Amino acid sequence: MFNIGELNSDPNASTNLLLDYLKSQSPETLARVAQSVTPEAHQIIHQNIQNLVGMLPPPNFNVSITTDRENLANLIGSAMMTGYFIKQMETRMQLDHSLDSVSSPEN
Repeated sequence: MFNIGELNSDPNASTNLLLDYLKSQSPETLARVAQSVTPEAHQIIHQNIQNLVGMLPPPNFNVSITTDRENLANLIGSAMMTGYFIKQMETRMQLDHSLDSVSSPEN
């Protein structure tokens, strides 16, 4: 998990309410949220980040990535949005499965 306290808003940009909200959360809350991610969701997010960054097999390549603050912020934002989307879809899937079991009980 990255350190929210190290993220700084651009003083020339408009107020970022999400960043302000994240900074106001305790480290314990952020750790609890991060731990609540299922292995399936973690795998999807991991694959998405690898696709965004590009992936070469580690045994054959020593990859080093250099970027600027803005591009890194965009990558983190994309990863966060993917995480929220995956969590919502996971909740929807669980709800669909629950409704299916209620509407078609086993005999």
